[in-house]
Amino acid sequence: MTAALALLGYAVGAAWCVPALLAPLTRHGVSVRAGLAAWLTAMASVLLSGTVAVLFSVRTAAADWPRLTSTLCRSVAGGACTPEVYRSLFYQAGVAALAAVLAFASVLALWRYGRRVQRSRRQTRAHAAVARLVGRALAAGAGSGAVVGRRAEAVVLDDPRPAAYCVAGRPAAIVLTSGALEVLDPPQLGAVLAHERAHLAHADHLLATLTQGLAAAFPGVPLYATGAAEVARLAEMSADDTAARASGRPALVAALLAIATGVAISSTGIPGTGVPGGALAAAAHAVPARVERLLCPPTPGRSAAFTAMLTLALALLAAAPLALALFAPR
Repeated sequence: MTAALALLGYAVGAAWCVPALLAPLTRHGVSVRAGLAAWLTAMASVLLSGTVAVLFSVRTAAADWPRLTSTLCRSVAGGACTPEVYRSLFYQAGVAALAAVLAFASVLALWRYGRRVQRSRRQTRAHAAVARLVGRALAAGAGSGAVVGRRAEAVVLDDPRPAAYCVAGRPAAIVLTSGALEVLDPPQLGAVLAHERAHLAHADHLLATLTQGLAAAFPGVPLYATGAAEVARLAEMSADDTAARASGRPALVAALLAIATGVAISSTGIPGTGVPGGALAAAAHAVPARVERLLCPPTPGRSAAFTAMLTLALALLAAAPLALALFAPR
């Protein structure tokens, strides 16, 4: 029973404290892949710890209910918890009520997670079907310089608002609006297609479904709320890296700003510094940080230092539940 309490305490503490430790290390995308691994490991570590703690408690309750009630009592009240207290009908009823609440919370979390995942899948399938039905195929050769990851059908929707995104499925689709085509030149279009193909190649839609489902299952828990946002940000930066290697940083930066602001921007006008502040302020989700990162990439030394720190955090988060489960007193 002590192991269950230790695991539960770790899960609660990590769920509230880890975001404050990880966010500064991943906010600027210095080490994208290590950052993604650290956030996903943290989420899995807390979920696993909580699940094992519940299983340990259920096993103890089924095998020895008096032991469970006495351990809980002593963990809270210490020496003041006497047999008269933890054997009383009032205390036993309280523990039973607590167990019922925890069981209900577990079932509710599973239901919320499943509902969010199913809704996301339905929306994705429906949107992909509509895009293929209403949209027209992108002209042959457009953005052909960006061959990254698996092929995906590119369709154009008539909409004056600039936008570009990918929709997973069989087959996958990259959706561009007519407004985006109006503000992108061919190299920039190639960079956008490379970015979206990278998302599909990395299966980023699965990460989004997983993390957003956990955030829905555990509303108000900082690790899952912050983690879902950070994973989405890092996934965008990872796709940016792939697109920048394929099409060059200037074309990608100009494409990001053009889609965010709705104004055509020449790739040759993107220097190492000096992007207009107004353009960044008008940009969409996570674009300012992504543009800043592309214009001022981290030095190799800084990248190595952040990778080392994130790797250490990942190792600790992965080892903690195992160590508590194996070595904490039963």
